[in-house]
Amino acid sequence: MSDDHPDTPAPTGAGEAAVPEGLVSAVVNLVNTGPVLLGAYTIAELTAVDAVVDFLEARPSDEVLAEAVRSLTARQLLVAGSTADQVQVRGDLGIAVAFQQRARSVLDARITGSGPGEPWRILLLPQPEHICLMIRIDALGVHQIGLYKLDDGLDMLIDWLPRGTASDPDPALDIDAVLGVSDRSALVTVTRYTAQGSAEIAGESTDLVLARHDGRLHVLTRKPDDRAQLVSSRAEGKDGVHERLVGLLA
Repeated sequence: MSDDHPDTPAPTGAGEAAVPEGLVSAVVNLVNTGPVLLGAYTIAELTAVDAVVDFLEARPSDEVLAEAVRSLTARQLLVAGSTADQVQVRGDLGIAVAFQQRARSVLDARITGSGPGEPWRILLLPQPEHICLMIRIDALGVHQIGLYKLDDGLDMLIDWLPRGTASDPDPALDIDAVLGVSDRSALVTVTRYTAQGSAEIAGESTDLVLARHDGRLHVLTRKPDDRAQLVSSRAEGKDGVHERLVGLLA
């Protein structure tokens, strides 16, 4: 997508970005015809425009942020706004900011055992129109951002998560041992949040652990009366994992 999209004013600290009239509906209609790829950005570039900062591991240094602002400005993705304390986020980055701020839940999936060229972490932010903003993060910290139909986004996520023959629930399963020897495992957390200005305030969260060992997929969930402990559960193949994720997002 090109940089001639309507500009999105960035937050100034007190409120969230203003979204140009008609932008959301136009982009939603476009996503319903196929994926809308919004480019790749660094953590510092996203922090500079207040995007997904509440889901980051650590805030970049002031020096790194200053360099990110210069880079965005040079690419005409960040320009002066109508007032002295406001800037405009342009193009695809502005669209990413707008849709991130509309979301009220995030699915955060992290894996161990990722291979070269694949992400180690994926964020999926559902939208009311049954589409989602997906952010794939690689080992270099590059964030690939795109908008997809929600079902397509979930299918992509499931194909990336550990897969294998479903194991039967086993109350005696040594969970620590399974996690220690698994060749690929994942922690999937769904967090619901509210917004106060441009800041997201985390609320209730639910998570799921998947671990593959010797071709078998172990599904682990939190013990209802002791959430510090994991217990063996079950998900029937790809469709079962899909239903689990849909349930977490419901």
